Amino acid sequence: MKEAIRSDKAPAPIGPYSQAVRVGNLVFVSGQVPLDPATGEMIEGDIGALTRRCMDSVLGILEAANMNARHIIKTNIYLADMSEFAAMNEAYGSYFEGVAVPPARAAVQPARLPKDARIEIEVTAAGP
Repeated sequence: MKEAIRSDKAPAPIGPYSQAVRVGNLVFVSGQVPLDPATGEMIEGDIGALTRRCMDSVLGILEAANMNARHIIKTNIYLADMSEFAAMNEAYGSYFEGVAVPPARAAVQPARLPKDARIEIEVTAAGP
């Protein structure tokens, strides 16, 4: 049994997928690129701002599932330019300050991201 999770705090899906899906106590959040949820347009800014927009979307979706950053167990980060890793990591890390066990994580540089985004973040969370 799976349940779709939906939040207005994240961009609406632009294809045949859900923002997130809950199966049992796991929530799988689809990859979030730095789109403004209100306009559906890519935001401007440095990689830190783009990372924060992605994470804010992720957390908005998790909030709709009655979860938060402490529930994230695995993160996949896709960077268009791996030379921006340190700045991304600083912004990303701010979401886990005080979290005793931060999530496992992978970070890779793909050939291209949807809408030519510079970053995409997807997570898996476990909770109640």
